[in-house]
Amino acid sequence: MRVTEILHHKGRTMYTARTTETVAAAVHRLAEHNIGALLVYDRWGRYAGLFTERHLVHRLEQHGEMAVDLPVGEVMTPDRVTCRPDDPIRKALAVMTAHRIRHMPVAEDGGTIVGIVSIGDLVRGLLEEKQLEIDVLRDMARSH
Repeated sequence: MRVTEILHHKGRTMYTARTTETVAAAVHRLAEHNIGALLVYDRWGRYAGLFTERHLVHRLEQHGEMAVDLPVGEVMTPDRVTCRPDDPIRKALAVMTAHRIRHMPVAEDGGTIVGIVSIGDLVRGLLEEKQLEIDVLRDMARSH
């Protein structure tokens, strides 16, 4: 199974923030949409990184309640680790594990972001793939 199949099932809706927005605005968007990460774009509309719940927790620990007034661009991860739609799920999981991340944008060859996957999305896809293999093997065993 490939990442594109995960996006097909979960949808390609992406929620975003600007680097200049406050953390409070970004947190509101996370809560409003019940999601764990926002794609962050700079003032020119270029992808700049991710803002996640984990970033909020770390900044609250460092700055207390003043963290919500910081711009997202100062809190987010600028590391732009991505996967491609045609990547196998196992490859995407390996990248996420190596980088210790829970959310990863999906980018086409030209760099355009076409979706975002979580580690949960990928594990669910892998489990579905394994269940399909089990079902096929069970059917083959029954037919003999």
